[in-house]
Amino acid sequence: MKVLVADAFSEAHLDGFRRLGLSVDYQPTIAASELPKVVADTQILIVRSKQVSAAAIEAASALSLIVRAGAGVNTIAIDAASRRGVFVANCPGQNAIAVAELVIGLLVSLDRRIPDQVADLRAGSWNKKEYSRAQGLYGRTLGLLGLGAIGQAVAVRARALGMNIVAWSRSLSPEKARALGVSAQASVQAVCSQCDALSIHVAYSPETKGLLDAAALSALRPQALLINAARAEVVDRAALRRAIAEKGLRVALDVFDHEPDKAEGRFSDDIVALPGVYGTHHVGASTEQAQAAIADETLRIVTAFVQSGDVPNCVNVLPASRTPARAELIIRHVDRVGVLADVLGAVRRHNINVEAMHNTIFEGARAACARIRLGTRPSAELVAEIRGRSDIIHVDVIELPEDAAGPDRSL
Repeated sequence: MKVLVADAFSEAHLDGFRRLGLSVDYQPTIAASELPKVVADTQILIVRSKQVSAAAIEAASALSLIVRAGAGVNTIAIDAASRRGVFVANCPGQNAIAVAELVIGLLVSLDRRIPDQVADLRAGSWNKKEYSRAQGLYGRTLGLLGLGAIGQAVAVRARALGMNIVAWSRSLSPEKARALGVSAQASVQAVCSQCDALSIHVAYSPETKGLLDAAALSALRPQALLINAARAEVVDRAALRRAIAEKGLRVALDVFDHEPDKAEGRFSDDIVALPGVYGTHHVGASTEQAQAAIADETLRIVTAFVQSGDVPNCVNVLPASRTPARAELIIRHVDRVGVLADVLGAVRRHNINVEAMHNTIFEGARAACARIRLGTRPSAELVAEIRGRSDIIHVDVIELPEDAAGPDRSL
């Protein structure tokens, strides 16, 4: 089995893949546009921030698993992977501390204008009078959009600075807010209206695209601090530019709309030239500690897949409760060659699709129990046909609730 590692990765963990018996193709500098040319015989693809396009997935006929060595999966064409039955997994939470540390660094930098001070000193200019005008962070209010692992890590560190925290998250209940020591708000705009500084920590999805829109930005206080170390797409770019000009926002960005697809290259985005805007090189997760933790988790995912077929942290497989299944056949049967093949043949003849199946073998390997989820309820004739076999011990039919019929797309 071949694994292609298409981003920088630790040599020790590459050796871990080799110990699993995998053939490792390590190409850390390959451009995303070149992936379709090299993935033909790849079964496992590992990337960090590299884009994995639908074209790359469709060119990889043997591909079974893509691991995003990081949290967000918006860089991967998940629809294309799902159409071809390719598992996609990520490493959530492993980079939370690293991102939180950068956010706090950017927060202090915005308040004290540290990059501007460095630039002036390097240019031979001393301006203590100007740079002494900083408000400080103690007692001020930090707004958090998103309260997953990264948002929570930021909250812990902001509280240590003496900041008050207001937050919005799709899953933030009053009980969870109390446990985390934050004030839950009903909307993004409500958070913006109450904070002196705002930090964004939501995953990118169609639902979060442009989440911080013109209305939310207009609710921010003049000279508020804004940090985006999540994804560029969650902020309305045009509205942000207007808010910087009209409200004097001071902004720190670790993510941009058009980033180079290699670790080094030319970069052009005139938003970083605006007054009060600082930028870093999409390095939120890029500490040695975080990368080691992510590499450990990547190795764990690959090990589980190779040894058992399981895929920890899989993001594109429906849970059993959310498949289109309408009924479940529970069949206790003799553990013998051909029994399940004949059962599935009968299901096929009745034009019913199998949505999921699991077969449990009892001690002694004389009997087993198969649970087969079907797209439509089986007819009495089909059930009678299965029950009539001498190697079938018993058959039950369970009708599944209507709300188990499809994926949950609610926010």
